[in-house]
Amino acid sequence: MQVGIHFMNFTLPGGPAGLRAAVGDTAVAAEEAGCTVFTAMDHWFQMEHFADAHDPMLEGYSVLNFVAAKTERLRLGLLVTGVTYRHPGLLAKTVTTLDVLSGGRAFLGIGAAWYEREHLALGVHYPPVAERFERLEETIQICEQMWSDDEGPYDGKYYQLAETICVPRPLQTPRPPILIGGGGEKKTLRLVAQYGDACNLFATTPEEIKRKLDILHGHCDAVGRDYDTIAKTIIGRVDPEGDVTAFLSAMEQYAALGVSLVEVAPSMPDPARFVTLLGDKVVRPLASIG
Repeated sequence: MQVGIHFMNFTLPGGPAGLRAAVGDTAVAAEEAGCTVFTAMDHWFQMEHFADAHDPMLEGYSVLNFVAAKTERLRLGLLVTGVTYRHPGLLAKTVTTLDVLSGGRAFLGIGAAWYEREHLALGVHYPPVAERFERLEETIQICEQMWSDDEGPYDGKYYQLAETICVPRPLQTPRPPILIGGGGEKKTLRLVAQYGDACNLFATTPEEIKRKLDILHGHCDAVGRDYDTIAKTIIGRVDPEGDVTAFLSAMEQYAALGVSLVEVAPSMPDPARFVTLLGDKVVRPLASIG
């Protein structure tokens, strides 16, 4: 099982002036520790259920491009892009730019968006949930078209593009992978089955993850998709300063279900030290699982 670092807390010692070193040092430490993925959030305000809306939050794709310049192997994406935050054509160009400048390491992590306060605060349209899911499907279709040989128009219910030109093309072929975040059983997991190269779920319990993956398997059968071609990833929590035995045991159970990667967020004032400890106590033991 692989380990990814989810960088979501920018309230760190040193304030804004210290964030450049904090992010860069953490990314370098993650690569040295054997982590395979580095992700950031896609929010303009810090999440209220995590901290406070006035706490620091950096724009996600800017963070990833910075990390791309500091590293050589980490795969890079947002966990996850909110579909409402960027026009689909511009989103495809943004991810393409990250893929080109990182040497082919970008993936598109995307979801239906949810943080109403930041939308209303900054004047971004926040449609009802059903419409957000319809926009999510159209956005994925547009990105796929822009990353194909089809430069023709796209005429959807919400988005109309006269030309889907994307030059240069992403370095990855046939395109950057698409990860769809969320565990909604009727809509989200159906979209994973139809379009996703990967899904991302919260690691509640192995039993609950098994239930979600069984539902995903059913959606795959319904659309004629090979379930095994979809990477299953989760978000977990671990304290590398403490006893990680229970965490490693749980990961063995998730790996037995087909989960191939767990994302963890640094939970210490020194995120680079968190990652270094993680390498010794978690990353290396998990490498032999699965």
